[in-house]
Amino acid sequence: MSGPPVKRSLSLRGHRTSVSLEEPFWHEFRAIAQAEGKAINALAAEIDATRELETGLASAIRVYVLQKVKARAAN
Repeated sequence: MSGPPVKRSLSLRGHRTSVSLEEPFWHEFRAIAQAEGKAINALAAEIDATRELETGLASAIRVYVLQKVKARAAN
């Protein structure tokens, strides 16, 4: 298993928030941001802006990461 979620602080459009993700998700999220030439805060803000109100930010990030990993595997 990946262990318990790890809480980290992010800044979304000038506002601080904390997000708890398992370490493998943090690792892949950082790698995706780097591959896209974006700061992790900028990518988190993009995800935050497009998520449904009922969906938590951590869940939205996990789904985003999963979709990116699946797309990479399909290629």
